[in-house]
Amino acid sequence: MTTEKSELHTRNLHRNSYDFEKLISCVPELKHYVFKNAYGNLTINFSIPKAVKLLNKALLQLFYDVKGWDIPDENLCPPIPGRADYIHYIADLLAENLVEIPKGSSIKGLDIGTGANMVYPLIAHQTYGWEMLGTDINKKSLENAQKILDENPEMSQNIKLKLQPDSNFIFRNILHSEDKFTFSLCNPPFHDSEEAAMKGNLRKTKNLKKSNIQKPNLNFGGQQSELWCEGGELAFISKMIEESSKYSSHILWFTCLVSKKENLFKFNSLLKKVKSIDVKTIEMTQGQKASRILAWTFISENDRKKWF
Repeated sequence: MTTEKSELHTRNLHRNSYDFEKLISCVPELKHYVFKNAYGNLTINFSIPKAVKLLNKALLQLFYDVKGWDIPDENLCPPIPGRADYIHYIADLLAENLVEIPKGSSIKGLDIGTGANMVYPLIAHQTYGWEMLGTDINKKSLENAQKILDENPEMSQNIKLKLQPDSNFIFRNILHSEDKFTFSLCNPPFHDSEEAAMKGNLRKTKNLKKSNIQKPNLNFGGQQSELWCEGGELAFISKMIEESSKYSSHILWFTCLVSKKENLFKFNSLLKKVKSIDVKTIEMTQGQKASRILAWTFISENDRKKWF
């Protein structure tokens, strides 16, 4: 019997419980981490980084035909179902005022902070055929992302990578006068320090295991630019909003994940200040985690259809 995760987006391929037999057939090494829980169901220990990484590798291969996916141990290993949700909600956002969800390489997405894992471009392209540009301030992360593309040469025409040479900027150095993107997306560094990131992960691990673990362990990996920055998400997204107004004609929909609901008031105030035309908050839930997508545009409703 499979349990449906009804909180996930209706098009999310991961709504049913994991079929570990199929996943192990994709990545045999995963079998060493799979066991039966108290309910007799196959699962893994989500507090073990290697187990999470192998699960991701198998999910990407089974559902998205991504071959040879791998990341260094120190890099962020994102939960695939949640990342897929973000992509599907963007598809719904783009489909507003259209007959159907726009697909194909005419839809161009910009992933801010794509990381070594490059998960958003992979899922977006394999699901909807969109063309994606992944950017990052970390050269080593982009080198690993390129290795993934090298393993999947058929995707390299539609997924490109670009280094952001200056961490003070998000869109500057990336966007040029002729560039047009249908959307941007971002999973920002949520925490304001390494200590806060470790404490947050300890809470998450305890929730996953209902355990008494006292030592923080980054079970989903991650390093500074991926997990924390000065001022945390409040500072990062505020900077993104302010900078977006200078590139208002280059991107139809700017979007970003927001972890802390209490920050929305500040962001909405800033968006009024920079004269955005339309702002949306899209609620998402994955298991015990609630988050939201903040989306804004400077393009009038009449002109939005011209982007497709």
